[in-house]
Amino acid sequence: MKPLVRYSGIVALILGLLLLAFEVQARDLDQDEALKLREEGVIQPFDTLLKRALEHYPGARLLEIELEEEDDIYVYEVELLTADGLVRELELDARNGRILKDEED
Repeated sequence: MKPLVRYSGIVALILGLLLLAFEVQARDLDQDEALKLREEGVIQPFDTLLKRALEHYPGARLLEIELEEEDDIYVYEVELLTADGLVRELELDARNGRILKDEED
């Protein structure tokens, strides 16, 4: 039975590594990178996009914002506290403000 246990452990390890390889790898951008992208017109100012996002959740408060690069797409990851006390996580395409993800956190 030991060879079977060893074999299944190796298979599990290989499957785990394959899953990690296919996950989307996001890179956080710092404020200097964000400013450069904004000045170059690659991304829109966050204030503009936040107004659009808040139209979906009137009275919500901003909790956290990050600018990330995911598969060559710039994404604002936003956490909002809605007026009814729920935390929503949104992902906005930083180029055009399109909501890519909207889920309860």
